[in-house]
Amino acid sequence: MTKTLAIIAALAFTLTAAPTFAAGGAPYKLDAKGKCHASDGKYAKQSLCSAAAPAAPKHCKDPKTKKFTKCTAPGAVPA
Repeated sequence: MTKTLAIIAALAFTLTAAPTFAAGGAPYKLDAKGKCHASDGKYAKQSLCSAAAPAAPKHCKDPKTKKFTKCTAPGAVPA
């Protein structure tokens, strides 16, 4: 009986504490002014909030023929 109660208590404690571990989100984020903040709201080094590299263009055109071409072609410009 004591083992059963101990297991139930441990399970209840684990289920109650689970949302506190999941809270937070991304560790660093930029605010509207471009300042870097940690998940607790304090300022952090700007290098920690480095922005992701811009995505490669999906479509490119040849400037002479104005037709779609591979983006790796010489002289191709993003469409």
